[in-house]
Amino acid sequence: MGRAGAIRFAREGAAVGVVDLNEDAANDVVKTITDAGGRAIAIAGDLRDDNFAREIVKRTAKEFGGLDFAWNHVGTPGPAAIEGLDWKEFDFAVDLNLRTILVTTEAAIPEMRARGGGSVLFTASTSGLVGSPYSPIYSAVKFGVVGMTRSLAKRYGREKIRFNAVCPGTTDTPMLRVFVARPDQQMKPGEPTDKEELVRRRGGLNALGRPAQPEEIANAALFLLSDEASFVTGSILPVDGGSTA
Repeated sequence: MGRAGAIRFAREGAAVGVVDLNEDAANDVVKTITDAGGRAIAIAGDLRDDNFAREIVKRTAKEFGGLDFAWNHVGTPGPAAIEGLDWKEFDFAVDLNLRTILVTTEAAIPEMRARGGGSVLFTASTSGLVGSPYSPIYSAVKFGVVGMTRSLAKRYGREKIRFNAVCPGTTDTPMLRVFVARPDQQMKPGEPTDKEELVRRRGGLNALGRPAQPEEIANAALFLLSDEASFVTGSILPVDGGSTA
């Protein structure tokens, strides 16, 4: 989803700072953008390092002469079990899914204020709208992302800084294949273990009967970040094929 978003934004004329834990992945996205005539830089590192989370904002703003928007798109499913919970896994899930986006946003606000406004997008989840029996910690944290989005929208609206969240449903990504293959993710006893079949079945549970493609999430992100959504703030947009309907 992040890759699709970066490429989509660049196609619309944005200069993009591409951030990933995997340096090769970030460089690959940047190459795709620059080969098409766009502008982008790759920044690799661990967002759980507060200094790094702030630095990605400063470096991007310095490279391109300012910061107009930020998509805080990061996540991990986190632990499934509550009984016998590994609290290190809990801390990892909370830090990555919630703390990192707050630190990055803290750094982004002054940059946007200097530009006279801006747009911030968080990736929540349909699990931030309805409870998830598969990953309750992830669900709890994504509910927190939704609440933070609404609160920051009210706090910074008069400064012309908008805050919105996109809530993807089941989306055809590499992480989905890791997620559905976990033993605790079986929808019923005896369900097949083939990853592609699991993806197909999980994706078929929504009204459209298929998983989303990453580009479909990127299109929603583009709208919410752009000036075409100039009167949209505090909104939580499900892009879920009707699964929360």
